[in-house]
Amino acid sequence: MNRIFTSLAAGAALMVIQAGVAMAEPSKPECLAGAKPGGGFDLTCRLAANSLLEAKEISRPMVVTYMEGGVGAVAYNHMIGKRGKDGNVISAASSGSALLIAQGKFGQYDETAVRWLGALGADYGVLVVSANSPYKTLGELVEAYKADPTGFAIAGGGAVGSQDWMKGSLLAKAAGQEPKKMRYVALEGGGAVLTALEGGHVKVGSGDAAEMVKHHTAGKVRILAVMAPERLPGELSSVPTAKEQGFDIDWPVWRGYYVGKDVSDADYQWWTQAFEKISKTPEFAKEREARGLFEFTLVGDAFQERVKQDVARFKILAKEAGM
Repeated sequence: MNRIFTSLAAGAALMVIQAGVAMAEPSKPECLAGAKPGGGFDLTCRLAANSLLEAKEISRPMVVTYMEGGVGAVAYNHMIGKRGKDGNVISAASSGSALLIAQGKFGQYDETAVRWLGALGADYGVLVVSANSPYKTLGELVEAYKADPTGFAIAGGGAVGSQDWMKGSLLAKAAGQEPKKMRYVALEGGGAVLTALEGGHVKVGSGDAAEMVKHHTAGKVRILAVMAPERLPGELSSVPTAKEQGFDIDWPVWRGYYVGKDVSDADYQWWTQAFEKISKTPEFAKEREARGLFEFTLVGDAFQERVKQDVARFKILAKEAGM
């Protein structure tokens, strides 16, 4: 009798566990993009939506919801204030989000106000010059900048304090100069930076590998260094990293996701496990490559720690730059 009861109890417990796992799958999967359609947050949401559906990790298509404002600040506050317990929704983020948090531009909330899920890809910062520039290496550029910092206008596709501005500030720091005295030209996106370089209006461009690589291979500009831990594959395999050239400059532009602070552990674990699974498939690699992203996978606790470290690093950079 006791054996039968024990067996029935074990079976019932197993059904509860199985039901719990099944319930963790989002019934109405949604990704919140904190900007207009077509930008980086949209790209990040589409990467998750397509990959999860292709891998059959979700049984229905993921809805992408757009909520522009403050380069992700409005979406961040919405997730905290309105969707904190909702396990159905994830929100797109990037290293730019960590930079804005570090500068206090997400309002009263810091990086601990949400639960960070994972990063599924990255672009990397680059420093570029025109095709006819006399500078062939990052070392030559640093020495020239050191000799005449006021003679070097650096263009970036973002305002002062943006990621492109920060990448330019790393050049100034490498030359032993004060970043806040840098001659920075804020332009509207990478296309405008390329135009300014090709027209000779600026000497240096600060941008991302994905938006500059085609122009580099076409011979219109020259990428002097990629801000990655090792050389990037494909068309940029011949371009050395900043670290190879003796400069401790690293700037991955990761693309990731977070959920509300109060989602259940079961929901959080479902998302992280799903990300782990899809990140190892060849289909996902194609989806990532199609969006101009390189391999960069950090999930769960490792990603939460990375965001924490990034925010701390960006606070230091911003302080040093006089922001």
